[in-house]
This record gives sequence, C-alpha cells and structure tokens, in this order.
Amino acid sequence: MKSKRKASINLKKIIISDSEHGKYCTFAPNFFFMRINKYYLAAITAFAMWGFFSLALKPIHHYPSLDILFYRVFLSVMLISAINLFIRKNVVLNDWKNFQSKPKSERGKMLRINIGGGLLLTANWFIFIYVMNHISVKAASFAYLVCPILTTVLAFFILKEKLSKWQWMAVGISVTGCVLLSFNSFADIFYSLIVALTYALYLVFQRKNTEVDKFVGLNIQLLTSGILLLPFFPSFSGPVPAEGLFYICLIFIVVMFTIIPLFLNLFALKGVNSSSVGIMLYINPIINFLLAVFYYREEVTEIQMISYSLILISIIVFNEKLIFNRKLKELPVSE
Repeated sequence: MKSKRKASINLKKIIISDSEHGKYCTFAPNFFFMRINKYYLAAITAFAMWGFFSLALKPIHHYPSLDILFYRVFLSVMLISAINLFIRKNVVLNDWKNFQSKPKSERGKMLRINIGGGLLLTANWFIFIYVMNHISVKAASFAYLVCPILTTVLAFFILKEKLSKWQWMAVGISVTGCVLLSFNSFADIFYSLIVALTYALYLVFQRKNTEVDKFVGLNIQLLTSGILLLPFFPSFSGPVPAEGLFYICLIFIVVMFTIIPLFLNLFALKGVNSSSVGIMLYINPIINFLLAVFYYREEVTEIQMISYSLILISIIVFNEKLIFNRKLKELPVSE
C-alpha cells in the first residue's frame, strides 16, 4: 500500500510528512538571498567597487603612479580626518576614553594593530606601484589572484580559523587557476607574492582590531600612511597637476575606491572570518577581467578563460554554506 505524504512550505522550512511510517523530515532551503548578512554584503561591495578601479584610473594613466599615490593618500587623510573631527567627534572621544581606560599592554596592542595596518597598507600600495612600473603589469595583477590563497592559509595558521573540506577544495581549485595563469612567467611570481603577502597580512591582523571604531581605525591607518609618505613627496613628486580631470578622478579614487571600500572591508571583518573575506577578494580581478574583455576589448586566451572560470567556481565552492545550506532531519511525528 502506498504511503501518503503531505508537504507544507513556508519561507523558513519545508515539512514532508509520511502518514504510514509516522515520520517527517524538514528541509530548510537557506538560499543566498535568505542567508546573506550585512558583513558578507560589505565584503562583496568593497571588492566589487575595487573591481571598477580602472574606470577612474585609466583617464589619468599618463600621470606618474607615485604622484597618484601621494595625492590619493593625502586627500584621503584630510577627508576622513575632517569627517571624524567634525561629524563623528563623539565617537572619537569615546574611543579615546576607552583607550585611556585600558591597561598599558592593551593600549600597546591597539596601537600596534592600527599603526601596523597603516604600515602594511603603505607597503602594499608602494610595492604594487613599483612592480607595476618596473617589473610588469602582469605581475602586479597576478598579486590579486595570489592574495586570497595567502590570506586563507595565514588565517588558518595565525588565527586558527577552521576550514571545511569544501573550503580546502576551493583553495585547491583557486591554486589550479592561478598556476595556469602563471605559465611562462615564473619570475613574476616572486614579486606577486610580496604584494599579495602585505595585503593578506593586513586582512589577517585587522581581524583582531575590535577595540576601535572602524572608521576611526581607518583614519589612524591612513594617517600613518600619510606621515610615512610625506618626507618622500618633495623629492619624488612631479609638478602639481593643473588639469581639472586629474582632481575629478582623484575625488572618485579617494571616496569610491579608497575610503568607502576600505571601511567596508574592515566592517566585514567584524562578522566574517579573514579566510572568507580573503577568498571574496577574487571578485576584484574577475570584474577587472570582464571589463578588459567587454569594455576595453582586450584579447583573451583560452587559458585565461579557463583560469578565471576556475577562480569563479572556487568562490562558489568556498561559500557553499552561505549560497545554499540545507538541513535534513528525520523526527517522529506526534499522534
């Protein structure tokens, strides 16, 4: 005799009952749009914004890269400092009182994390420009592909973040994609690793930055970067740009591609582990790749298509619990 099954569906679960065997099971379809939270959304938004960085950078590509870095950092410091001092003054004062109330060891830790973050950001930006101008563009771009792998591995060893079998599989897939892209350019890997390592360390150590407001912390980091670069400005900067387009693009670079995504990145680390944020960094080069193909009409090889497809698959596999998580339970039905 055939058993009779009834199913009821709501947004949280699907219940299937079996009248003959007196059992039912619940199937909870936590799809991506149901499960996504503000921290994941912040990380995705930050890396998606950085993916469009070339739209603001290309129009001023004829300016020296170091000049763009100088003005980017200095303007960022002035803007974020003004916001904190005049609009978020109470938050700054609360953070200062909190800092003063901490033991000396805790204060030292807070300073090391925030000032160290500024040092790592400066090193990342400076070395990236050096590699871009003196090694190769390919080596600089490849760093963005190596960085998520390094971040995941460093988070595993330094922060003891656990990875599932699916996530290790995703790391393996992304390594395969990166290896395919590195063919015939093994010399570039060394420079790419240096660039990638500085940002991977930044992500990992900022995971511990929980005592300071994220916007205030970002202010400290950019201020550290500005202080480091200031002595080099008189000797290494070119003539003061007079073209209006430079300053228009610079404002977009500072607001849309520096302050906002960096803040979102730090905010995401409050609720998402470093390895997950690191793997989502792949969103950046994927968007760059799509822009290169469909907007700038650059030629693409089969190896590149396969490699970027593998990287996209690795993002999906790494976040499979977020994208689609289901639980199947068998429980007795009450009479």
